[in-house]
Amino acid sequence: MFLLFNIFDKLKDLLKEILIGNIQANFESMFGNMNEKIGSIATQVGQTPMGWNGEVYNFIKNINDNVIIPIAGLIITAVLCIELIQMVMQRNNMQDADSFELYKYVIKAFIAVYLASHAFEFSMAVFDVAQTLVNKAAGVVGVSSEFSSDQLLAVVESLKDYEIGKLIQIMAETALFKIVLWVVGILINIIVCGRMFEIYVYSSISSIPFATMGNKEWGQIGTNYIKGLFALGLQGLFLMICLGIYNVLIKTVIINSADFIASLGSIVGYAILLCVMMFKSGSISKSVMNAN
Repeated sequence: MFLLFNIFDKLKDLLKEILIGNIQANFESMFGNMNEKIGSIATQVGQTPMGWNGEVYNFIKNINDNVIIPIAGLIITAVLCIELIQMVMQRNNMQDADSFELYKYVIKAFIAVYLASHAFEFSMAVFDVAQTLVNKAAGVVGVSSEFSSDQLLAVVESLKDYEIGKLIQIMAETALFKIVLWVVGILINIIVCGRMFEIYVYSSISSIPFATMGNKEWGQIGTNYIKGLFALGLQGLFLMICLGIYNVLIKTVIINSADFIASLGSIVGYAILLCVMMFKSGSISKSVMNAN
């Protein structure tokens, strides 16, 4: 009988070791994946469209040069014709002609052509400035969100005193938290990549809105476009600010052996909050820049 109880105790200890090992693996994996995603945000957000993917950059530049600029030329022609007609009508069919108005018309035409032909470079310059802001913010945000091995070891040691039923419950909870953080990490990656995708699409047609800026009635199109460009650039800074707030909040969480599941719940909650705020960063930047 004593031998039977001894075997039962050994099986119980073995099962405990397996459960604790799974809990520790979940614990390490959830933070490893999340920290990896967080660490890549500053690198991706701080890159210019050319640095993020050179092939895509060359593709949208070719689209702008070969497809969009000719269309912008047609728009400029239409705008200049409308302005010429308006100028003739306002000057009584040129009977009250003013040479200054003609000079102003020629200068406006030259500026419109120059802006449309160099619109892509102007758009990229906006993101060069945004990259500088993001890189400076990354230097301030540079706070590690990783937990020390001492904290992990302390939690693992405390688990040895728990019963098998409690360990199974904790293993299920940590597995759920790991899945949630995995999903959050994917969503964060989608947000960051989606912003760069939007930058590429937005910049590819830059010559068209720039072509409208020479006209008083149509100039609002170009103005709104420029606001949108700056909003996309500013969104990168807001993403870094969200990351900085997350790192500070994470550091306030103390993982103790008494109720570390509640501590993990707080960390997961902060991660979900980070994801939500990153989703809202685009609308926040547009509201700041008053971009439609």
